[in-house]
Amino acid sequence: MNDSNDPGSLGRFLTLADTAEILNVSASQAYALVRSGELPAIKVGGHGHWRIERAVLESYIEAKYEETRRMGLWNQAEYASLAEYSFDHNRTTRS
Repeated sequence: MNDSNDPGSLGRFLTLADTAEILNVSASQAYALVRSGELPAIKVGGHGHWRIERAVLESYIEAKYEETRRMGLWNQAEYASLAEYSFDHNRTTRS
């Protein structure tokens, strides 16, 4: 992806096709993200073409990384707790 300060960059706003390419998903998946409101976008022009601001897309990607990180920590804590509980339970029943 080009830096937004690079004169050869795509510009401030991206099309759904640009967004799909950056996220490595299909155009219909990018459209679904926009239509659901998960990925904020605006409609421009007479035909209402969707545009996603580059900074918004970058924020969305960062938020997804953070969500994934938190879920990983949650799952680690959840499984660690279950294993500990299971271990303590077996210990008490044998005493």
